Amino acid sequence: MQTPPVVTRQEWDKARQELLAQEKELTRARDAMAARRRRMPWLAVTKPYEFDGPAGATSLAGLFEGRRQLIVYRAFFEPGVFGWPGHACRGCSMIADQVAHLAHLNERDTTLAFASRAPQADITALKHRMGWTMPWYTITGDFDADFGVDEWHGTNAFIRDGDQVFRTYFIDARGDEAMGGTWDYLDITALGRQEEWEDSPSGYPQTPPYTWWNWHDSYDAAPPAQGWVDKLAAAGAATGPATPAGAAASTETTGGNGGCAACG
Repeated sequence: MQTPPVVTRQEWDKARQELLAQEKELTRARDAMAARRRRMPWLAVTKPYEFDGPAGATSLAGLFEGRRQLIVYRAFFEPGVFGWPGHACRGCSMIADQVAHLAHLNERDTTLAFASRAPQADITALKHRMGWTMPWYTITGDFDADFGVDEWHGTNAFIRDGDQVFRTYFIDARGDEAMGGTWDYLDITALGRQEEWEDSPSGYPQTPPYTWWNWHDSYDAAPPAQGWVDKLAAAGAATGPATPAGAAASTETTGGNGGCAACG
């Protein structure tokens, strides 16, 4: 294996700063792409789609669980898939292993669900075996064929306006590699992260960054403590909107990566 050269600390810092400039360009490009997603036209879903869930039959609107946005990942777990019935597709299983705690998405009025053609009894057994907790439904109609996920995995994003459901975005292939984290999921939705620094159309719901964050077991119990909010707001003001929390792994070291400098 031909490895890079070994250098001094000063040379390493210089190389890292040069790469950091490109990292920030990538961060801003990702932010711009997410802003373009929020301006994608919506496609009305007029055909009824049926699913089977733990509580019985439900519709696509039922998958929202009362929230405004829905993300559906088509996982391959069914007869004919390698690993059946003990395991789902290996790649789909890796995606499932990556999924962050859903309380954070739910706090942004967004539901994540998985869907396969396996019966509910097999899905329940699989989730128990693998330690997965996301809602997982059985496709009983044409959803997979109509939304481009009958032969390959993919992630569809939807929004609900009253009883009307709209398709807002779709990714598949290597696009699914990035899925699993709260920020990556929110960045493909019509409303985005819903924070004030984002470039979103007029009237979109937005709150100050950081202030809605909470422990995953505390969203229903109490709002974040004001001292925490004040510290994070100060850290965010110091780093500025060019490096929003969660936008990239590489930012300044003074609170830019999630405001962690304020945690001490």
